[in-house]
Amino acid sequence: MEQFALAVIICAFLAIFMKKISFSPIPAYIIFGLILGKSGLNLFGEDEISKLLGEIGLIFLLFYIGLELNYENLKKEAYKITAGGFLDLFVNFILGFLSAFLLGFDLKESFVIASAFYISSSAIVIHSLIENRKLIFPEAETIIWLMVFEDIVLIFLLFFISAESGGIFSLFLKTAVFVFLVFSLVKVFSKHIDNIISREDETSLLFIFSLVIFVSFFAKSINVPEALAAISLGASMSGLNTKRIEEFSRPFKDVFIVLFFFFFGVSVEIGYISVESIAVVLLAIIGKFISGVAIGKISHNSFYSGIEIGASTVARGEFSIVLASIFGSKEVSALIAFLVLSTAIIGTITAKYSRKIIKIIKKF
Repeated sequence: MEQFALAVIICAFLAIFMKKISFSPIPAYIIFGLILGKSGLNLFGEDEISKLLGEIGLIFLLFYIGLELNYENLKKEAYKITAGGFLDLFVNFILGFLSAFLLGFDLKESFVIASAFYISSSAIVIHSLIENRKLIFPEAETIIWLMVFEDIVLIFLLFFISAESGGIFSLFLKTAVFVFLVFSLVKVFSKHIDNIISREDETSLLFIFSLVIFVSFFAKSINVPEALAAISLGASMSGLNTKRIEEFSRPFKDVFIVLFFFFFGVSVEIGYISVESIAVVLLAIIGKFISGVAIGKISHNSFYSGIEIGASTVARGEFSIVLASIFGSKEVSALIAFLVLSTAIIGTITAKYSRKIIKIIKKF
């Protein structure tokens, strides 16, 4: 309990400090976890409380993603979402997979690393757009839709990584039935759910919390990936009073996911930073700029818009850490942790100074 209390205080001060210098606090949580955990001073260790609270944060993060996947909005913006999204996926997933495989990781480990390599940090990217006052830029909408596309792809990545060899069909069938039941039950009881959510007492808060926890842990008990269950529940409820649901779920997500990042840093053993791991980070940065330029040419007919998109999407973060935490071995988790830390810091800088980068390129 002492560790938990101290971790909360440390993370609170980090959040305040990072906010003042307009940087995302995610890498700071992980860095301090590394310094105080196994890779550093070994003052912190994982315990059951930290694991449980981190898992709750992860579940609410995925539930929150599901809430953003409104079917009507996705249908209206289908072209904008898919045109650049597949380019981003094609370039970065292949680069990540090939670099991991060449480093000696097996196929499943390479798939996990490639997934973490591909997915940008929505939290850092959106935070940077707001903090740097770029929401009025023409590229901002494209960047936001890229994040939405990655959220959708994350569902499929989680599914394929969860499937054991030979058991993919049974997992697909079980998951499909589970998702169908979740959507059906939410639709049938939508009026009752809306009535509960609209209440002005603690009932609404308790209902949202208990529903998300119950659905996720019930899914886990029947061997359906709880990550997919949380996203599915969020997506099924996106047509209801979404703002109200977000209002109740955001505190659980924001507080517990911070502890998830901190204790992930505590648990990871980075060890020696090799030339190969630095090469992976450089490829990750280059990959986002390559896909960014291609998307800029297609969506805005501009090379420099592509540089803006690439600079804004370099950072990897929460979803990469989620994949490492759920599916990564010690070696995979260490590589992904280094990838996240490096690109989160560099990506925050490139997003902030993208216009200066463009000016420098124009001189040549």
